[in-house]
Amino acid sequence: MKNIVSNKQGETGLQQVAPNTFKELVQLKRQGDRAAFNLLLLDVLPEVKKFVNRRLDAAVYQGNFPKSKYKAEDFIDQLFIEVYESIGVVENENDFYIWLFKKTNDLVDRTIAVEAFEDSIFKNIDEFATSEWKLMSEKFSAEADGDLIMREDLEDVSYHKSKHTLITLFDQDEEKDLIAQLDQNLSQEDIDRYTEIVLRNFPQPMHTVFELFTKQEFTLEQIAEIIQRDVKDVESLLREARAILYNSLSAWTRKN
Repeated sequence: MKNIVSNKQGETGLQQVAPNTFKELVQLKRQGDRAAFNLLLLDVLPEVKKFVNRRLDAAVYQGNFPKSKYKAEDFIDQLFIEVYESIGVVENENDFYIWLFKKTNDLVDRTIAVEAFEDSIFKNIDEFATSEWKLMSEKFSAEADGDLIMREDLEDVSYHKSKHTLITLFDQDEEKDLIAQLDQNLSQEDIDRYTEIVLRNFPQPMHTVFELFTKQEFTLEQIAEIIQRDVKDVESLLREARAILYNSLSAWTRKN
């Protein structure tokens, strides 16, 4: 597998409409119409809410805090307040959607830090040596028959489109062969469940980068701005995530 991460991503529909929404929000802020401001802001938050749900699921799975202690609505409510109070710092309407994810990511990070697990957020990916990932791979296989849906109230479980994610992420010939083999030998449900275990065991920075790249289709530069890290760090995290996911799926396929 080539250790090259493609940086060409397409904008989602919400990314395209966000600049015009930003202009209207600024006008509503000037008018002091907070109710209309929040109602309009809600239109561009569906993907933000999904992003929060996935971050919370990963945090719960890794033991950062108990299940159901926090809900996406808790962060969205706080986001309404912070966006209204600080929207003036956004100088360019084209930066607004990225800024929303940055604010959201900061809110989740601060919550995890308050739960006394700040060190785990910045865990060095080098700690995950090959031998450890081999052991974790065995754990993945052992847990593959378990129930992986940790939030009973997810509005749309269809966002766990593992096959689509894999096709987007793995574009080399040998990688496409793996996807074809998975598709031939395993059910889509099995692939979804197993992939979800792998993703939830990613350390927090890697999980966030992976989600923003594959689900939200942000570029490496945009992700670096959102999580406030160097672009090279983002690329390294994504490359490592690709390698771990590919190697784990390859090993799992051989066993099945």
